[in-house]
Amino acid sequence: MHFSGVEYPICLFYVQRSLTAPLTARMTTTLSGLEIDPATAVSQITAALRTQLATTLKRRGLVVGMSGGVDSSVCAALAVEAVGPARVFGLFMPERESDPESLGIAQSLADQLGIEYATEDIAPILEGAGCYQRRNDAIRQVIPEFEDDWGSKLVLPSDRLDTDRINITYLVVQPPGGEMRRVRVPAAEYRQIVAASNFKQRVRAMLEYYHADRLHYAVVGTPNRLEYDQGFFVKGGDGLADVKPIAHLYKTQVYQIAQYLNIPTAVTSRAPTTDTFSLPQSQEEFYYSMPTRTLDVVLHARNEGRPAADVVAETGFTEEQLARAYADIDQKRVTTRYLHLGPQLVERVPLHTPTSPA
Repeated sequence: MHFSGVEYPICLFYVQRSLTAPLTARMTTTLSGLEIDPATAVSQITAALRTQLATTLKRRGLVVGMSGGVDSSVCAALAVEAVGPARVFGLFMPERESDPESLGIAQSLADQLGIEYATEDIAPILEGAGCYQRRNDAIRQVIPEFEDDWGSKLVLPSDRLDTDRINITYLVVQPPGGEMRRVRVPAAEYRQIVAASNFKQRVRAMLEYYHADRLHYAVVGTPNRLEYDQGFFVKGGDGLADVKPIAHLYKTQVYQIAQYLNIPTAVTSRAPTTDTFSLPQSQEEFYYSMPTRTLDVVLHARNEGRPAADVVAETGFTEEQLARAYADIDQKRVTTRYLHLGPQLVERVPLHTPTSPA
């Protein structure tokens, strides 16, 4: 999925896994506020896509990068609902560190949708750009004995809702057949690991636009509301798109639409993952630090302007924990605003629409 360009250190907070089971029963009030009418939502989204294509973008169809995850799968299905399978092109872009199951799941869904698709192995491009080598060089600054065939990932501490201390990112490495090691990663090395890993999202965007230009299509971005709101995307990478049809939908709502559109359980049962590192890594390990279902509830409450004290009974958190979670949401919005900004101009440059001669 995605890798953020947020500056180190990232201010994140954590919901302890031991809390997640009882939370499910206590969130019913807020979760009911996240319920949508999938048929109405699909109708609204597909109508918007048709209008955007024909009127604003003036393109013939839609390109969707398909990862095998629920967000890209729903976007592909929505694209088909909007313009028909003949005008949707699916793109699979694995690399040598991708989950091997993802390609088969994405291909199966593309066959189900009846769309044309292609597979682009991006590993050679990443190799040529130095993605793996630049990242591994940064890792060796922290762990000199690190070898290129070792696995690695970045993780956060697991108690962020229970403390106000400054967040620290850790590097986890594992030699083939060996034990995992975890060490604190300094700021400079963290930034280089992030910068090198972001090649993956940017190369994928480049190929999406190659096929979009070739077909005179538009590129579909696949962020849900959590990712869009909280800046969980790469500028010039998975943040780059012509349309973003589910950016207004919480993750819970994306799953509701997935069920309505008959997205296979092979997709909907998968745990969300960054699919960026060579070691398996969940989104909550690296960025959210709470399950997306939980974050849906907390973000929804924050967006409604509900005081932390009013959400205690619905979440099972203490008021202090919720205050930290709210602060995290607010801080990410400030920190990642840069990702949403377009090029900054010295002066506004009016783009005049030609008029017909009198």
